[in-house]
Amino acid sequence: MIIKKLQNLDKINGSEGTIISQIFHPHNTLSGIRYSVSHSTIKPGKRSKHHKMKTSEVYYILEGNGVIHIDKVSQIVSKDDAVYIPPLSIQFIENTGTSDLKFLCIVDPAWKKEDETMLE
Repeated sequence: MIIKKLQNLDKINGSEGTIISQIFHPHNTLSGIRYSVSHSTIKPGKRSKHHKMKTSEVYYILEGNGVIHIDKVSQIVSKDDAVYIPPLSIQFIENTGTSDLKFLCIVDPAWKKEDETMLE
């Protein structure tokens, strides 16, 4: 069994514009999983950069309000919304609220730098 506390995890500035804490990934679960789970935060008025992934993603909104843009479709998101992002979709998410936008990002198969393409 592996249990992690979010407040004890390292925070990194993601290349796509979010503050990320990697929760689970094959490298930190003895290769027990094939997906990755991270916690991401976007400050009010900020957004992630346009990017695309070779893999599918699911965002689960924990707190805050925002707009997710996937290809040419935009949708308002808020707490308890889950968003499926198909592989190779041009995407970004913006915080349109007054508090932090916090969400879980599940990537399957697990996130790898070479699977992400920055578009700006």
